[in-house]
Amino acid sequence: MAPPTTPEPIRTPLGDPQPSTKESSLTLERGLNLLQAVAESESEAPTISDLAATVGVSRAAVYRLLGPLQSRGLVRREGSKVRLGLGVLWLAGRVLPQLRVASLPALRALAERVGATVHLTVADGSEAQAVAVVEPSWTSYHVSYRVGSRHPVHRGAAGRAVDLPPGGPRWIASSGDLQPGAFAVAAPVRGVPGLRASVGVVALQPLVPEEIGPLVLETAESVAEALR
Repeated sequence: MAPPTTPEPIRTPLGDPQPSTKESSLTLERGLNLLQAVAESESEAPTISDLAATVGVSRAAVYRLLGPLQSRGLVRREGSKVRLGLGVLWLAGRVLPQLRVASLPALRALAERVGATVHLTVADGSEAQAVAVVEPSWTSYHVSYRVGSRHPVHRGAAGRAVDLPPGGPRWIASSGDLQPGAFAVAAPVRGVPGLRASVGVVALQPLVPEEIGPLVLETAESVAEALR
């Protein structure tokens, strides 16, 4: 009797997934470039031809790339012109809640450490808005600062800190700019593309910038790391 033979394994034509992965990645990148090109057009809406030249693809490719973006409301077409769609507003509305959640652990740690109110402020054009606020749990009194509060970006430590240039002061201190008798120290949140923000401490008693500044800066770096 002949010895049993080992059956050959059944081979399925799985193919190499790498080319399709690369192709999908390239398509995604082109789609994002297209969306960015539409967003960066500040006056006249770009045409299909404009977008093809900007992205570096054919007009036919632009039409294909626009399909998924249109179906999600991120862009809309007006004849041959393309504008941002209302879906972008929905996405933008989800940014602040996620900023708040990501930043809270670092803000809470600083508030408990210094015994003062700590906040994350984001610049919105010429205004600064408090998007996250943490008050210390163990103090007898402290500043109450409402989430959503706005003030001119050029006033107060938190507003002015968002645009501190690299290589300049690492933090800013102020007193009485927004509220008489209030003292503040703030440092910029750097390294997050498209974000102008700061972490600040506000108290009813004078703060020593040389002591509080490094702690605020460290917290701002922790917030930046959490957002990246």
